Amino acid sequence: MDQDEVLALFDRQSRREARPDGPDARVERDGDVVRQVGPPHAWNGVLWSGLDEESADAAVARQVRFFGDLGLGFEWKLYAHDRPADLADRLLAAGFAAEPAETVMVARIADLDTGVEPPDGVRLVPVTDAAGVESLAKVHELAFGADSRRLRDHLLERLSDDTVVPVLAVAGGRPVSAARLDLPPGTSFAGLWGGGTVPGWRGRGLYRALIAWRARRAAERGYDYLQVDASDQSRPILLGLGFVPLTTTTPYVRS
Repeated sequence: MDQDEVLALFDRQSRREARPDGPDARVERDGDVVRQVGPPHAWNGVLWSGLDEESADAAVARQVRFFGDLGLGFEWKLYAHDRPADLADRLLAAGFAAEPAETVMVARIADLDTGVEPPDGVRLVPVTDAAGVESLAKVHELAFGADSRRLRDHLLERLSDDTVVPVLAVAGGRPVSAARLDLPPGTSFAGLWGGGTVPGWRGRGLYRALIAWRARRAAERGYDYLQVDASDQSRPILLGLGFVPLTTTTPYVRS
């Protein structure tokens, strides 16, 4: 894989030319800034910017005013290769708070082992109704210790949307792991999100099985790559499966 070439393709398709990730969201271009705007439970923020030392502060101030006028908190999704080099410091000075950085990792689906199956007694079940969304949200809370209201609202809103595919791992009738696959139109990259397993079921291969399951579905839909924003915990597993790091991304959040 030519990592520079793939990163350039990712920047163009998934950031500069991004499409909304929900029915009530829209993607707008404000000069050299691409942002998504939606209801409070949606992801609101800056997807891409092409700034320099002279334009950065004014562009940041415009986004703060814009989302502030709407009464929305928002995220500036900053990538390590974004410019200017001190954009992170400028965001902090403008009142943003940095959350933990993640590694943007990509794999060519054709290079992956997509035959991995879950352990005996575990079924992988697509989420297709509100009850399934509720089960997925509960797994998310147990796996990450985080509030899942926003995720629940987002998935309920997109139940009829075939560009998002949530999936549960179920053992003995109990959901024990969950994840989702995003299939944004017009891109080569299918996104892996939210892979988490409840305590007591970790280390049994569920994470790998959920990746393989989603890779098969992405391949069926014609995608070339899987992309994931990996935490420090998932990065070693993904490296072992054949994913390569392209860059890092840090959420800068302003409430």
